[in-house]
Amino acid sequence: MSLRKIKITSGQSLLIITSLLAIYYLVCGYVLSDMGYSNLESVFYVEKVRIIFEGIGYKLKVMGLTSPIIPFFATFAFTVIDPLLAPVIASCLGTAVLFYMIAGEITKRLKDDFYLFLLLAVFLFHPGLLYTACSGKSIYLVLIFFYLFFVNLFRYYTSNTTFHVSIASICLVILLFCDYKFIWLTLFFIPLVFSISIQSLNLAEKESIFRMTMSFNSPSLRRKLINKTFALYIILFVLPIASIVCYKLLNLTNANDVDYFLQSPYSTWTVLADRLNYDLTAMNPGADNTEVSLLITAKIIAFCPLIVVMMFFFRNKVYQVLTLLTPFAFVEFLHLKYDKTPIAYQYYLIFLVLAILCIIIKGANIKQQLIFKVALGFIMLLQCYTGYYFLKNSSSDEERKFIAAFIDRKLDEEKADEDRNMANYINGLPENTRVLVDDAVAYKIVAYTDNIKGLILPYQDNYVGAVESPGDYAQYILVTSPKNLMAGYTLLSSKYPPLLYQTANNYATLQKVHETPNWVLYRFL
Repeated sequence: MSLRKIKITSGQSLLIITSLLAIYYLVCGYVLSDMGYSNLESVFYVEKVRIIFEGIGYKLKVMGLTSPIIPFFATFAFTVIDPLLAPVIASCLGTAVLFYMIAGEITKRLKDDFYLFLLLAVFLFHPGLLYTACSGKSIYLVLIFFYLFFVNLFRYYTSNTTFHVSIASICLVILLFCDYKFIWLTLFFIPLVFSISIQSLNLAEKESIFRMTMSFNSPSLRRKLINKTFALYIILFVLPIASIVCYKLLNLTNANDVDYFLQSPYSTWTVLADRLNYDLTAMNPGADNTEVSLLITAKIIAFCPLIVVMMFFFRNKVYQVLTLLTPFAFVEFLHLKYDKTPIAYQYYLIFLVLAILCIIIKGANIKQQLIFKVALGFIMLLQCYTGYYFLKNSSSDEERKFIAAFIDRKLDEEKADEDRNMANYINGLPENTRVLVDDAVAYKIVAYTDNIKGLILPYQDNYVGAVESPGDYAQYILVTSPKNLMAGYTLLSSKYPPLLYQTANNYATLQKVHETPNWVLYRFL
């Protein structure tokens, strides 16, 4: 039976394939979770969602200022299934949706089953996409809206209809609320928009430099160029900037800090995660620090050589090549601005999505289809290996942990079980017991605790009073041990005054009841 007879490119068949892919991801995600795999981001969302649904006290600040807010809200719908698996379910289904969107575009433009099967193979076996789907992180949303943003830009290039720019602007807004660092992407679109405006002028001259000279020398053309450039800037950038300004005002109103969603460990998981990753790298003399000495662009090309191949096919389209170069400049900028943290894996994955988009746009126009398909298959196979290599040798402990769990089936059981160990002990305490906890650093323990109502947490009004006089509010207190790398980011550490001066200043006497390498639980006598 031929591929055409089974109508693999029809809408129904595509939906079935996507559903099977989602099931595949869900099984992999469940197996990893059952092994004890977790990451800081997904557990952070679990803890905040549980506070909203199960906690007591004023929770509007938690609901509105937890960042990034779109991935946080994406876990809500799946909390009813299993709170601990909600981020994993969301990422599995979200990655399947990304496949469906790209596959749908392939069936419309290319109408060749080879490209669809190749896409399916990449989504099945590429370690980076498996990491996106099964980790429970928000990478799937970043890839979806990054893809939609660039799809609409390329649609504008072919149709010259500003409607697509408006849609791209909306996608950029959502992308910013999935990962705020993409705000810096707008910097590199400023010269690109100017180039697009020059190319859109109705002139016989084809070379960009001469078109620009003619536009500057002619008052009418100069006026038209200024109007077009300004209009595109307004359409593309005003909505994202206005959205960020409004959100910062919301932070200022509710938290007295415009950057609360960026700088508070109670709002975002990245603050302490970046510091922890930096500390771990600094403490490990054998850590991979190639990002210091090697240009990030070279690493991107090594990770996704297909993007260079596709740029070659766009060589006669100046502003389309500039569009493809923009993410390179963006990632290089991130490396310079956030020099204390390694470039996250998701910023390499955006080039894989961008390369696939280039295939969709240019694939049908390539004359030597057989040679192109063979080369494409080989490059995709190579990229699956580079995807694995980059994860396995990543500077990020979390990324290495995923590949160790997924491929090598190995986890550091002591680290994986430590937070659950402490949470299980708290779960065994009497029902009405009150435990003072700082979830800036202990949110994993809070997420695994059965009774959230029994915890006194920073979002509650009585937390400040409990910190000053803990014996009057709680029967137990959870503090970090001296070995905990996050001990310097919380008041509830081994240097907490009630621990140092138990019999002075009316402090209650404490008794150590349970201890792990990074945590100590005390009971007030």
